[in-house]
Amino acid sequence: MYDMKALYQAKSVKDAVALRLAHPEAQIIAGGSDVLVQMREGKRAGAELISIQALDEIRGVSMEEDGTLRIGSLTSFSHITRDPLIQKYINVLGEAVDQVGGPQIRNIGTIGGNTCNGVTSADSASTLFAWDAVVELTGPEPVVLDADGINALEGHIDSLDSRRGRVTILTPHGGEFARIGKDPAGDPAGTARAFAREHGCVLVLKGRRTVTAGPEGNVLVNTTGNSGLAKGGSGDVLTGLIASLLAQGASPVMAAAGAVWMHGRAGDLAAQALTEYCVTPEDVIAAFPRVFSELQGNQN
Repeated sequence: MYDMKALYQAKSVKDAVALRLAHPEAQIIAGGSDVLVQMREGKRAGAELISIQALDEIRGVSMEEDGTLRIGSLTSFSHITRDPLIQKYINVLGEAVDQVGGPQIRNIGTIGGNTCNGVTSADSASTLFAWDAVVELTGPEPVVLDADGINALEGHIDSLDSRRGRVTILTPHGGEFARIGKDPAGDPAGTARAFAREHGCVLVLKGRRTVTAGPEGNVLVNTTGNSGLAKGGSGDVLTGLIASLLAQGASPVMAAAGAVWMHGRAGDLAAQALTEYCVTPEDVIAAFPRVFSELQGNQN
């Protein structure tokens, strides 16, 4: 019934991370309400799977000393609906997930799998977002945060500190940074350096002269870019470029600073043709081939 190449059973979260590193093409399966259905339909034929179904350490609902409710990613919808802590403090979440599919789906479907599969059937995501839920990520993979990913750290900076030693890149503009750090207006470079050192991350503090600061105290000030980049969607382009350079093996600081320079250069080229007022993020993307050509030594 299920055409799979291999199935790996994780014994712990650490083991799941190790399996993911050893088998980069493998897909994580939690409850299986999406993956198994897709495999039966032939959409994931020959897939490698890493099952985390046996990891009780990430199943269940608990309350921490500060009153924070922690919901394990393997907690099923049926469990959430019946859980006394959910019923007492955020019963609306229990009611919301009780509307997902039928009883069979609610018994095996997990809140982690549902919110992370990136499709419109992620029924629980909107309710969790309304309650300012924070996702805690575990793994060696780099994390690049922008926009609401940064806003989610307000009041939860310990989530950032918990990733010390792993690659985490933040890309806030001044307003976003003020919510998690302090107003950088007086000394952007010094403020960025202090924050990156304190929290062990790479900080890309966007502005007229974007500053990239590394956890070792190194700071790079960008010389490209213009006001045409100060538009919605421009940050998404930059974040994608940083992630692309990381995936190609660039060091975190060089991926961040290099992407900032290329993003700014593309913005400059686009503005030359369209003016800063008319440049859109799509125009910046369209200028990337010229930037890459320049970097390869072709000035034509």
